[in-house]
Amino acid sequence: MRIVWADVVIPVRTRLPDLPLAAATIGGFWLFYLATIVLRMALLEENFRALQYRAAGCVIGVILTFLVYLVLHRAAAESIRIKVIAAAIACVPAAAIFSTFNLAFMLYQPLPRSMPEAPTAAVASRPLQTHPPSDARVARLIADGLVTWYFFFAAWASLYLAISSSVQLRNAERRASRAERDAHAAQLRALRYQVNPHFLFNTLNSLSSLVLSRREEEAENMIVGLSTFFRASLSIDPTDNISLAEEIKFQLLYLDIEKVRFPNRLRVTVRVPKALEQVQVPPLILQPIVENAIKHGVARTTDQVTLTIEASEEAGRLVVRVENDRGPDPAAGAAHGTGVGLANVCDRLAARFGREAECHHEALPNGGYRVTIAMPLE
Repeated sequence: MRIVWADVVIPVRTRLPDLPLAAATIGGFWLFYLATIVLRMALLEENFRALQYRAAGCVIGVILTFLVYLVLHRAAAESIRIKVIAAAIACVPAAAIFSTFNLAFMLYQPLPRSMPEAPTAAVASRPLQTHPPSDARVARLIADGLVTWYFFFAAWASLYLAISSSVQLRNAERRASRAERDAHAAQLRALRYQVNPHFLFNTLNSLSSLVLSRREEEAENMIVGLSTFFRASLSIDPTDNISLAEEIKFQLLYLDIEKVRFPNRLRVTVRVPKALEQVQVPPLILQPIVENAIKHGVARTTDQVTLTIEASEEAGRLVVRVENDRGPDPAAGAAHGTGVGLANVCDRLAARFGREAECHHEALPNGGYRVTIAMPLE
């Protein structure tokens, strides 16, 4: 909780954050005790006039249990061993005080107003005790009651510590899970944000080549395509998934830009079954793969290159293959690149799906190259 005073934010620490839990357990314990007293009186047909004194005893018990709770709260920052020791010690005076009150109640409760005119033979044969018990007997009665009530207070303390520790453990697990989720999201964002600068660097180099070649119209078309691509790609959250159809749409926007550079060399084929179009994939996961196919395939040959993007379902997973049928091995030219490419794709898949993802690449017999990625079907 925070208090704002004179434009200054003052943090205020909650003194008893688990007070609702303590109140619920304390109230539950003593209401159960009072219910057993009422039930016993009803079954044994006892005088209900004594119920008010029992209720007063419950109020005193609630107060004493709350004092034990305050002792445990002071030890909240310590280990569970220290809490148990504190509970064991705090329950002793609480049980002693409550045992003393119970003894006083038994000794000094008022007698009923209506007494029978003549006692029965059994009662008449037993002399009435009109003097208080001796100090030794009082001490023994208090000690006996202390043992009994000590276990009552200890039972409450055990329940409270068990529930409180469980709540703290769940809160710690939630905080750890949230921290892990935030770190995971930050990692995905960092990997995702590597794509746009890498793509922009390559596109600006292509644009520079068009300008130097005085191909103004083609350069203008590339600028328009670049603007459209960035407007579309920056509108999505890097940690959210998109449909495979949207991902293919982004790649076609990029390939439209590259077709300006290679109008006669680049041919694109997309094979995605309609049943897989709405499968969810990480955004722009294919971008570095398609870039590599252009950079190491189309740009390094004068032949016409067919770039194929194909998706299929295999063993309950989405498998996407990107291949070019011409050009040198992209691994051979990796030393000339930025090192993002395939490593970025594999890292993102591993961060998102763990061991359920797959990422590998291979050279084709006819001189082309294929990259295959697989992920759970969502």
